[in-house]
Amino acid sequence: MKTNYLLPALLLLSTGIVSVCAAEKQPATDHHRALWDPIHFSPAIDSATNEQCLSCHKEIYQRKVLDRTPAGVPTKSTLAWYQTLDTYKGPQETFHRRHLVTDYAKKVMQMKCTTCHQGENPREEAPIPPDQTNTRFTLRKQVNPETCLMCHGSFPDYKRMGLPSHWNESREMFQNNCLLCHAGVRTNRHKVNFLKPEAIEAAAKEDSDVCFGCHGGRQWYRISYPYPRHAWKGMPEKIPDWAKGRPAESNPRFLTKQQQAQK
Repeated sequence: MKTNYLLPALLLLSTGIVSVCAAEKQPATDHHRALWDPIHFSPAIDSATNEQCLSCHKEIYQRKVLDRTPAGVPTKSTLAWYQTLDTYKGPQETFHRRHLVTDYAKKVMQMKCTTCHQGENPREEAPIPPDQTNTRFTLRKQVNPETCLMCHGSFPDYKRMGLPSHWNESREMFQNNCLLCHAGVRTNRHKVNFLKPEAIEAAAKEDSDVCFGCHGGRQWYRISYPYPRHAWKGMPEKIPDWAKGRPAESNPRFLTKQQQAQK
């Protein structure tokens, strides 16, 4: 069957085509119509469940790591960068599975497809003329890089924490224990809807790689994420220079249901 690729998106939406990916009983459709499905746009994507996303994208669970690298080296003989921390157990896993279904992911995280993927509008892949005020635009990226930066930024400036050097070098001096100092400082943390704060705090008491893993240990970027400074008991009134301009709470879409109810 030929597809009319010139059919305007507005016509697709006005003809009553509903969420084919979300509804199991919807008839099969072509890729073009699926691309413009309402579930890929706000407000539908804001409440989309993993089951709805995976009804069309279930292959992300089925992909496996290659048995051999392109150069012919057996995978079992190599160490992936994400395996260098003690928190990672088991064989190498694919990107999505590491974030959704591995034992560690299920232990300390509760990520959903929409935690990272907020949909993309094919008509706005490269706006012309460029709009410098559009802070939501990510230039043809399927995920806003700032979402990744939250857990894959560099280790923060160690000098502002009073460390003599990077954590890689000074960790033994502090008994390899982040909570040696942070047990009573910035205690209102990790309270977002894609993490399990109680599980993280408990696991961190056993292994500081739980902390370091997301604060420099699995670094993708050269910069660190400017985390919001949630108020904690005993918090000094004076804001240090390095923290000025920081938000006082997390992005609204990352707030827990309890936090949203309190607003």
